[in-house]
Amino acid sequence: MKDFKNKVAVITGAGNGFGFEIAKECASREMKLVLADIDEESLTAAVSYFKHKGAEVTGVHCDVTLDSEIGKMVDTAMNTYGSIDFLVNNAGVAISGPVWELPLQDWDWIVGANLMSQIYAMKRVIPIMLKQGSECHILNVASIAGLITTNGMPAYHTTKHASVALSESTSFDLQAINANIQMSVFCPGFVQTDLHHHENHRPERFSDKSDPYYSSPQYAAGLKRAEFVITTGMPINSIGMSVMNGIEENQFYILTHPIYNTLVGRRVKDILEGRGPDLKVLRG
Repeated sequence: MKDFKNKVAVITGAGNGFGFEIAKECASREMKLVLADIDEESLTAAVSYFKHKGAEVTGVHCDVTLDSEIGKMVDTAMNTYGSIDFLVNNAGVAISGPVWELPLQDWDWIVGANLMSQIYAMKRVIPIMLKQGSECHILNVASIAGLITTNGMPAYHTTKHASVALSESTSFDLQAINANIQMSVFCPGFVQTDLHHHENHRPERFSDKSDPYYSSPQYAAGLKRAEFVITTGMPINSIGMSVMNGIEENQFYILTHPIYNTLVGRRVKDILEGRGPDLKVLRG
């Protein structure tokens, strides 16, 4: 996708982080913006920012873990601008904890935010794009955690691997019908986003903290570790440009951290040679 002017971009998790940075690049290309976020305060600030910059922008307060809320977002885009040309499924959360300790409500939350939200959006938006017939693009934000695995975050790895697989398989299906829709999946490493503040975005129905896990040292350590790796990550100011350059070049896998290439290659080699995960290798 190279022609952006007056096209419509729908971006989830757009109040801050990757969503906001990608929206800035879309605005610089004179796209019309539909910004969605569960954080009403940051969403309002983002909409105000883009209006001040002269962009055409609409905000939608949206909990992406609910299909009905995604429906509201899509309806707003169509009622306001009449088309959707660029869908960015960015919203997501990062939750740590081993599978035998992590409360089931957190599994429901992270699967809803990181995976089902992308499914809900694509199920609604792809038919619209197919009917339009014009060149369109879908970007699913995954993570390098969708290409490798580590210890301590099985829920995050599960949903990010699923996002990558969803993107790959959907790309095949779109090719099979000669659709004028390109797919990309964004797999960054640690970047200075707001991801470590995921508890601020927890929906009410997942807010029961009676499980002992939430008062455990493991839970506290997970939050502390997340804060460290995010705040010491890559500065975010180049991310929007990297992503949009990838879109312009029709890259499928958009990567930002070459440091992980060795681990990706090691994982592929382990698969081909039948070796299982080795924590000593990972840490060494």
